[in-house]
Amino acid sequence: MDTVERWPVESLVDGAKLGVRMTGDLEFREAEILSIRITPDRKYRFYVHYIDCNRRLDEWVGESALDLTNVRFPQKGGKAPKIQVDTSSNSHTSSPDREVPKKGSTRKRKVVGDASEVVKAEEAPVVPRPPSPFQADIKAPSQRGSMSIIGHSEDALTRIRNIEMIELGRYRIQPWYFSPYPQELTTLPCIYLCEFCLKFVKSSTCLKRHMMKCHLKHPPGNEIYRSDKLSFFEIDGRKNKTYAQNLCLLAKLFLDHKTLYYDTDPFLFYILTEQDDRGFHIVGYFSKEKESAEEYNVACILVLPPYQKKGYGRLLIEFSYELSKCEGKAGSPEKPLSDLGLLSYRSFWSQKIIEKLVQHRERCDDGDQLYLSVNDLSEETSIRKEDIISTLQVYFFLFFF
Repeated sequence: MDTVERWPVESLVDGAKLGVRMTGDLEFREAEILSIRITPDRKYRFYVHYIDCNRRLDEWVGESALDLTNVRFPQKGGKAPKIQVDTSSNSHTSSPDREVPKKGSTRKRKVVGDASEVVKAEEAPVVPRPPSPFQADIKAPSQRGSMSIIGHSEDALTRIRNIEMIELGRYRIQPWYFSPYPQELTTLPCIYLCEFCLKFVKSSTCLKRHMMKCHLKHPPGNEIYRSDKLSFFEIDGRKNKTYAQNLCLLAKLFLDHKTLYYDTDPFLFYILTEQDDRGFHIVGYFSKEKESAEEYNVACILVLPPYQKKGYGRLLIEFSYELSKCEGKAGSPEKPLSDLGLLSYRSFWSQKIIEKLVQHRERCDDGDQLYLSVNDLSEETSIRKEDIISTLQVYFFLFFF
């Protein structure tokens, strides 16, 4: 009988890399352990990040999901990790890997199955039970007037998703990333949000009591656009500070490349809603600075997961450029964009460019030279010139000789 040596689960530390079976998948993926905890029934749980995958797929897994036959430990010399009972331990960023020779007695197991028989399942974000208390104090971002950060936060706490589930209206939504909600809420199986004022409470009972007092049926602010059941509301971050801050907390659950800037005074928020007989329900939003030195027309943009893949992202983007046209400016979203945001913007830019080229060709008489400059495209679409050029390059419409 073929056997292989297996590392004891007690030997694993933060920063170790090994194969992990993702929830809903059958094959092992390389992953890094970010945090370890022990449950009340004395079982180990590991918070892992799958290498080369988006952080929204990070999750808590048990020992049964680990491939303990091949473990790469971080280099010596780092601070020893702490493993806490019933609480989350601080995570450590990975250091260069080393293969560690197996020491002492190890358990055996039979190698089962064949790699060719592994079937890959569809990937989907999964949120297991979060660790208990996190500190909510985060270093303030640079005072650039936006909610942008460059790269990922290296704060160990913010690398670990801390909210298991939220209930917003008729939807229960699994968060993707860390958001600094109050510490006492991070141990709950679900937190409840009022879908009109976005106030967060700890139980459905508290939400029912709140709804008896909350008379809002739409976001606070002015309705500036309506088409059928869709409306846009403009929210001033100074006049509606509590709503704006609650909106930012909600959005951070699904935005990895943004951090919170608690002074919402410099921002305007444009909330997209769907209307029914109960009121106007938030679908997504974008924010922009009232005065942007770089003339950005979007600081943050988000469509909530239940409403994604329905064309609402494009509607938000198009509305932001319509506002730029009203201002007589060429706008651009603040960078960096998320992976989903970049795809949405490139799709929008390319379609607008093609539309203008086709319209220009139809206006030209036979035999006339078809000529349209980047400046012309920028003036007609309000898309900034560098975004037009990058889109032409990505889709091989533009070549340099």
